[in-house]
Amino acid sequence: MICTLCPRSCNVERVQEEGRGVCGAGMLPKIARAALHFDEEPVISANGGSGAVFFSGCQLKCVFCQNYSISTEAFGKTVTVSRLKEIYRELIDQGAKNINLVSASHYVPAVIESLSEKLPVPVIWNSSGYEKTETIRLLKDSVDVYLPDFKYALSDPARRYSLAADYFEYASDAIAEMLRQTGPVVLDENGNIQKGVIIRHLILPGQTENSKRVLDYIARHFEGAWVSLMAQYVPMGNAHMYPEINRPITQEEYDEVVDYMLDLGLEDGFIQELESADSKYTPKFDLTGV
Repeated sequence: MICTLCPRSCNVERVQEEGRGVCGAGMLPKIARAALHFDEEPVISANGGSGAVFFSGCQLKCVFCQNYSISTEAFGKTVTVSRLKEIYRELIDQGAKNINLVSASHYVPAVIESLSEKLPVPVIWNSSGYEKTETIRLLKDSVDVYLPDFKYALSDPARRYSLAADYFEYASDAIAEMLRQTGPVVLDENGNIQKGVIIRHLILPGQTENSKRVLDYIARHFEGAWVSLMAQYVPMGNAHMYPEINRPITQEEYDEVVDYMLDLGLEDGFIQELESADSKYTPKFDLTGV
């Protein structure tokens, strides 16, 4: 396959277990962990946990990524589509209220094949947001809930910290397509999400203006989507090479962004406590469940 799935449009060949594109992935899924996860938003973690499947590789190159060992260093194990289907069933048998596909964008064809049979729980597409609209359209009949990041509205931090100056251009269009597919958020009688879009935004040190512009855009363009404002930033990956972000966010930065979000009337969703900035919330990537 000559791959143009993501905005990088690498146009390089990907074979079964290897590729030379930015994500470094082959065609078969590579997975680092598959287990019940309880640290997502309450409507996702639910009372039985989210069946989180963490895929290796990523089209973004965020220098601060908390999943750096799998996103950039590509730790994981290659599995067949048949095995991926089994993993979904095993997680559901363990009590998962949904199947949460974390950073699977570079494996879209394999994922669609793995979901050819409808699952008894919602499927969540948990992504960086840096995606092509036409690729998101391929997921229309396979995904129930979209959980995209909306990292940047400004090109300078997008270029410096994720090597993607065009992040906003692609993410804004991709999220619009996600919302067109699902409509507003729908919960079941137990408060578990069944359908809709929850947009995540992580506050970065020194980037309150970027956060405000992201929230502005959400308020103007994404009616019906919920917002999850995240304060869990911990310097990881190569953040130590960027002194200005090699620290947690401050109370002042947190309060400024939270107040701005509430002033915009963005009340549907979640605001993470500042105390959540702790590396203990990073999952162990040890091939559990793979």
